[in-house]
Amino acid sequence: MSTQNQWWRNAVIYQIYPRSFADASGDGYGDLPGVMDRLPYLKDLGVDALWLSPFYLSPMADGGYDVADYTVVDPLFGETADAYSLISEAHDKGLKVFIDLVPNHTSDEHEWFRAAVASAPGSPERAMYMFRDGRGTDGELPPNNWSSVFGGPGWTRLHRPDGTPEQWYLHLFDIKQPDLDWTNERVRVAFDDVLRHWLEAGVDGFRVDVAHGLVKEKGLPDQEEVTELLGTNMGPMWDQDGVHEIYRRWHRILGEYDGERALTAEAWVPDLDRLARYVRPDEMQQAFNFDFLTAPWDAATYRRVITDSMAANDAVGAPTTWVLSNHDVMRHASRLGRIDTSDRNGAGPGEPQPDNALGLRRARAASLMMLALPGSAYLYQGEELGLPEHTTLPHEYRQDPVWERSNHEQVGRDGCRIPMPWSADAPGLGFSPTGETWLPQPESYRGLAADQQVGVPGSTWSLYRDALSARKSMALGDGALEWVGGFGDDVVAFTNGEVTVLTNVSGSPVSLPDGEVLLASTAVDRELPRDATIWMKRS
Repeated sequence: MSTQNQWWRNAVIYQIYPRSFADASGDGYGDLPGVMDRLPYLKDLGVDALWLSPFYLSPMADGGYDVADYTVVDPLFGETADAYSLISEAHDKGLKVFIDLVPNHTSDEHEWFRAAVASAPGSPERAMYMFRDGRGTDGELPPNNWSSVFGGPGWTRLHRPDGTPEQWYLHLFDIKQPDLDWTNERVRVAFDDVLRHWLEAGVDGFRVDVAHGLVKEKGLPDQEEVTELLGTNMGPMWDQDGVHEIYRRWHRILGEYDGERALTAEAWVPDLDRLARYVRPDEMQQAFNFDFLTAPWDAATYRRVITDSMAANDAVGAPTTWVLSNHDVMRHASRLGRIDTSDRNGAGPGEPQPDNALGLRRARAASLMMLALPGSAYLYQGEELGLPEHTTLPHEYRQDPVWERSNHEQVGRDGCRIPMPWSADAPGLGFSPTGETWLPQPESYRGLAADQQVGVPGSTWSLYRDALSARKSMALGDGALEWVGGFGDDVVAFTNGEVTVLTNVSGSPVSLPDGEVLLASTAVDRELPRDATIWMKRS
């Protein structure tokens, strides 16, 4: 099969969390018109596509990942017509558009769930969700011992208007996010329609939320140990073989439309061979490489993860997809400044704070290494500015349901979702024309604002722009990796086409080989210091 026009094999895709990217209306919340205003910025940066986190109608119990209507734009983000205009304007600038698809659960305010609650047990409406009778003498115990990813139990019991208790419903996330039952054909047909709606609107693909969670083990057995969405323990609610039938069906639907449309799996599956099953030729096109994201700052680990990831994907003919940050984890400019650099959870005031100067040096080095790897790469808004996590966000501002459901034991993800800084001297750092921001920005964002970095030699923005330009001109995304020895155990060294890439993770300064320096994450002379990456052209 020819891969010539399969743009997603080498694309760099920029994730936008709409609520925090740019606000055109002045209400302090980012919106789709704000995204449209900033499309020239993304074009100048040099990305190939953008991925929008949910902008659908939602009560916002989980930042829009609780969808009340999959085909309507929430007024917070503008009008439904704005989505169509954004797709069209992005295409006019040569940018592809991915949108989020949230199929594991809906909002409890979705008409499907409201109909299910109003119907009797055993009805077709209830069969669309995971309703079950309780255990115990009077059904007073939940159907099994599953817990919520956000903390607390994974089941909630319904009560009739007169207070009489009845069935329980499953919610692997927030109580307002009931899980759909993907063994039900009505659910499958409904999502066929959602896919076709947005494909006809022109979207180039979908990032599939919780792609490994749609199908649960038959009989819903108790979990033997606590499992996590982002953990290494796979329980009866994760990575069941039945999910692959769903994605083969979706693959066929995408094939009905012109152009190379694509699906990307958010599947936290620690076994790389099982993860590769999601990107077999008749399923999805991409799957996030979370092993790379969670790798500690360690050269041997990077070499192992890169080698194993590429081998697993090569076996099924799929590109490897690299990522370092997103809207669910601590920004890597802060994560890599911690003692445990694999810890992806946020931090709050009063907790040990990352060394953000060290984190930024390592983040620049890690990003430059990532962008030289064959395959596709995802960037998270603001990482091109070197933005750190807001680790001192006052608790009274927190909106992530993780904060409340964990009884304040986990600060949640608000710290990586802080509104973007566009202009150092403007109110709200230029995020909104009124200066309003739905979450407060740390003072450190002022010096990192876009207007302080765009076009400035040596800035993190310029490093990303130059790396993206060189990556494209030298076709590194379509290249082939070969490991290089002779630089010591603490150096990740490889070639890709004409480029030799060295990342000095933790060793002594490394003497540079002969050749032309193309890019470096920090100033270099004859040696590459630790926590730094360099691209060189073979002499």
